[in-house]
Amino acid sequence: MGRVNSDRVKRRRRPAGAAGRGRWAWVLALWAALAGAAVGRDPFTHFFYQSFGDLREEAEAARASGQVGLLVMFDDDECPWCHKMKTTILNQPQVQEYTRRHFRPIRIDTKGDQPIIDFRGREWLEKDFAFKVFRVRATPVFLFLGLDGTLRYRHTGIVRDTREFLWLIDYVAQGHYRSKKFPVYKRERRAGGRSPG
Repeated sequence: MGRVNSDRVKRRRRPAGAAGRGRWAWVLALWAALAGAAVGRDPFTHFFYQSFGDLREEAEAARASGQVGLLVMFDDDECPWCHKMKTTILNQPQVQEYTRRHFRPIRIDTKGDQPIIDFRGREWLEKDFAFKVFRVRATPVFLFLGLDGTLRYRHTGIVRDTREFLWLIDYVAQGHYRSKKFPVYKRERRAGGRSPG
């Protein structure tokens, strides 16, 4: 009686491979998270300069660094497209270095209450500066400003990938915005296969 007949005992078994797949899915998810964290760098540290809100001072700092102007990103914390830009493009070392070589990137919160001083010396709240001066209604918006405060180019929305963002930087830094539209420039770049940076 101490022995159990193995034919009578029904064992509950997982379908073949189910346990292994569950473990591998967990391992792959962990690896992807760690790989993503290792590749990107914090855009608030490595992309954006810490701004004190005076655009004239920002332009002077850009001039002293040999940069051609300011790159102002208008965004807000609740914007999913802004979050996507910051976590997939602006966190890439190549984007950070190439952008900072040419521009002084700063961030302005379209819902923010921090003071901003424009190129004429007028003080605004961030949200008023975004809406009343530059008519920013949807985010993200990237403004490329010359060292004298003139608007060189405005890009509304996200870009497809890192390569396209580098093309956007090159498009403005090299003055291509004066003679052609950005979609034309992108088509030419795709056809030529060149990549800046």
